[in-house]
Amino acid sequence: MSAREDFTARCRTRILVFDGGYGTSIQRYKLEEADYRGDLDLAKDQKGNNDLLSITRPDIIGAIHDAYLEAGADMIETNTFSSTRVAMADYGCEHLVRHINVESAKLARACADKAEAKDGLKRFVAGSIGPTNKTLSLSPDVNDPGYREVDFDTLKADYREQCDALIEGGVDFLLIETIFDTLNAKCAAMAAQESAAASGRDVPLMISMTITDMAGRNLSGHTVQGFWNTIRHVKPLTIGLNCSFGADLLRPYLSELAKNADALVMAYPNAGLPNELGQYDELPEQTAKLIEQWLDEGLVNVVGGCCGTTPAHIAAIAKAVADRAPRQVPSAPVVTRLAGLEPFVMAA
Repeated sequence: MSAREDFTARCRTRILVFDGGYGTSIQRYKLEEADYRGDLDLAKDQKGNNDLLSITRPDIIGAIHDAYLEAGADMIETNTFSSTRVAMADYGCEHLVRHINVESAKLARACADKAEAKDGLKRFVAGSIGPTNKTLSLSPDVNDPGYREVDFDTLKADYREQCDALIEGGVDFLLIETIFDTLNAKCAAMAAQESAAASGRDVPLMISMTITDMAGRNLSGHTVQGFWNTIRHVKPLTIGLNCSFGADLLRPYLSELAKNADALVMAYPNAGLPNELGQYDELPEQTAKLIEQWLDEGLVNVVGGCCGTTPAHIAAIAKAVADRAPRQVPSAPVVTRLAGLEPFVMAA
């Protein structure tokens, strides 16, 4: 049975559990710059380059993977959120991109397989593909609206390099997440599809949008339904929302998506909103209690955590979703669905 078939079959009978944040767990190790750098000869300061830890401190990243799996996660993601050339340029690590992605995928795969060996239940690995630090839709220069820091073909090549390496390392899925710019997502999706085709493997896409304001839009201006209409053609295995807010504020936007998307829905909120120091105070039990409202409304097929969440949050979520019915994927009528920033449906 393929990963797609196995994943889909399980989602018919129960809600699956995704992992939580990595930055929060990494911060608890109180690492110094030397921990990030390791033995690498790099010109720039590397403190904060969390993805690099997959090759300089794999013991730490492996321990975080293990903690989430022990907490009840059915799927973990690779530690590669910023592992593209365009994002790694900030640290002067462009030449390490392929190595970081391959080793991160191998590390997550090994942890997932170790968990499977204990009880015979397959654990899935999603290759994390972040939005990068550039936007295709918007100009960073208010005096030049037509200016872009990166073009579509360059960004697609960067995404393709990452996707190739993640697949080589053994991921089951490619997760394009925290999407603030819909055009970036389309660029990543095109690269991911080309990469999967070249590999000869079935590597399904997972897509997750992030909302940047209380109007329910991403940074490039799409509403949730407008975003779905724009990205639906790539036929993602899951569509969803992550980061954004806590589970309470995310609920109405998730509800809109769940009612309209003819795909599995995966959502992983932050542990509430950050405090004045940028830290997250929402306790695991609070997060799980808020997510129970999603379950009562039948909004999700897969649920996990994002910023501020820890293995304790995932354990609480896993307990909350146990024996709860998953969302039923609706049938979508055959109509023309378009979008500018708002959705537009052309009825027959």
